Amino acid sequence: MAAPGSEHLGRAAAAARGNAPLLRDLGAAQDEVAAASAWVQPLRDEIGRVIVGQHALVERLLVALLADGHVLLEGVPGLAKTLSLRTLAAAVQGRFQRIQFTPDMLPADVVGTLVYNPRDGSFQTKHGPIFANLVLADEINRAPAKVQSALLEAMQERQVTLGESTHPLPAPFIVMATQNPIEQEGTYALPEAQVDRFLLKVVVGYPSRSEEREILDRMTGPNPEALARPVVDGAGILAARRAIKGLYMDDRVKDYVVDLVWATRDPEAHGIDVAPYVRCGASPRATLSLSHAARAWAFLQGRAYVTPQDVKSIGMDVLRHRVSVNYEAEAENVTAEDVVTRIFDGIAVP
Repeated sequence: MAAPGSEHLGRAAAAARGNAPLLRDLGAAQDEVAAASAWVQPLRDEIGRVIVGQHALVERLLVALLADGHVLLEGVPGLAKTLSLRTLAAAVQGRFQRIQFTPDMLPADVVGTLVYNPRDGSFQTKHGPIFANLVLADEINRAPAKVQSALLEAMQERQVTLGESTHPLPAPFIVMATQNPIEQEGTYALPEAQVDRFLLKVVVGYPSRSEEREILDRMTGPNPEALARPVVDGAGILAARRAIKGLYMDDRVKDYVVDLVWATRDPEAHGIDVAPYVRCGASPRATLSLSHAARAWAFLQGRAYVTPQDVKSIGMDVLRHRVSVNYEAEAENVTAEDVVTRIFDGIAVP
């Protein structure tokens, strides 16, 4: 006669044997993640040597870099948005270009143009500043739509078409754009198609009082910090991206990602009372972006698998600019962030 509980122990042992290949794969992936992420903490430390505070901003810049996505930074002037991007560029040894967007710009000022040579009657290609690894589109909402749209092909296809020729952009290639939300005069709102191509939209807030005091000491001292020293190069970043693609994501986590995005389109079907405020939900690009960003977030935590908390940690930055609210929401002071928060609260976590 079998001992009491032996049947349950037998089932548990069989389950463990069945999961053994998965555990071995996760162990190998964990070793790969540890090797590929060895530069992450030194990079954080080096950025912190220049930038005071703004830890959430730095983490999201790293997510965008690792997930091969673009990032839109929104905040009032003086919050070190530009300095953060310039510091990151110096630390990753990428070619950095800053484009100051102005109302009188032309698309050729961004992507380049064909220059006529009267000596032999030929046209020569002149590349614009977009041909760099990290491109800072500073105050992007100050340029008109025809200039903003010049970035669309570069952001989506990683290439630029000039005349009849298509020119690939260097890898890695990241557009990091900033915009000032408090000024309306002389600005042009980004079109929805442009906004949707940003992996993340990060809202940058004020530093704490202690951080601001440290900023005062650093920037008014005899030796203010210079730019960051090199920590990793493009090859290291591309190797990390390959490791991230191998991270394990359970089917239940994938279903959770899809449920969140679907709830932005049809909240009523998920029992969430925000339908009267939603004009347009997130596109399928949001599903892919949320998955990529969650994998990158898990990688930054040193894990070889993705949890629902990873999705929640980065979800607001992925979805806040992809959910459009209507006039009724504006009249009742309901923002897209409020809608996304209710969706995260209303969808069951696996």
